[in-house]
Amino acid sequence: MTNFIPIFPLGIVVYPDEQLNLHIFEPRYKQLIKECIAENKPFGIPTVIDKRVAEYGTLVEIVRVEKTYDNGELDVVTRGIKVFRVLEVIKSIPDKLFAGAIVTYPGNTTTGNSRVHAQVLHAMRELHHILQISKQFTKTDEDLQSYDIAHHVGLSLAEEYELLYLFQELQRLEYLKRHLLKVIPLMAEMERLKDRVKLNGHFRNLTTGEA
Repeated sequence: MTNFIPIFPLGIVVYPDEQLNLHIFEPRYKQLIKECIAENKPFGIPTVIDKRVAEYGTLVEIVRVEKTYDNGELDVVTRGIKVFRVLEVIKSIPDKLFAGAIVTYPGNTTTGNSRVHAQVLHAMRELHHILQISKQFTKTDEDLQSYDIAHHVGLSLAEEYELLYLFQELQRLEYLKRHLLKVIPLMAEMERLKDRVKLNGHFRNLTTGEA
């Protein structure tokens, strides 16, 4: 399916089913949001990388308006629906301040692999343990998918974007697994280095190595 959507380019990656809170202050996007609310229609958030609108983004719907300010600014809660591919950006639309795009929606498989899924969850929690951070998810472990995990494993913007255009759940899980197996040893070594640095100058009980 191909259709036209209004777009709100941002330097982030939004995934399907992700909740994204937005503060709307620019006149063009205030117009976009108000129109989408009035007509009950979604809009697209294509990722901006190196100041350019990238080829892929995510269609989002407005869940609710959290707050309306006296100057017309808005706080809105949105939710990702599905990934789109930009075929053409329409920069000028009659009577509109915002841009749009002609997009298509690639097929997307959400069935993964239980073994790889378990490996990714275990590695993610190992990373969080090393970093001494705690993450709470609203879904059970069984229901967590790659999109739910991707923002919580230290991917760069470019890596998050690469994951966006992988259209099979198993591909996405394998991508996250490779990333975690690469960064966990590095983070563990950094923690050991930090411990060694902390020891410098402190009194320590040392053995001489004599029998």
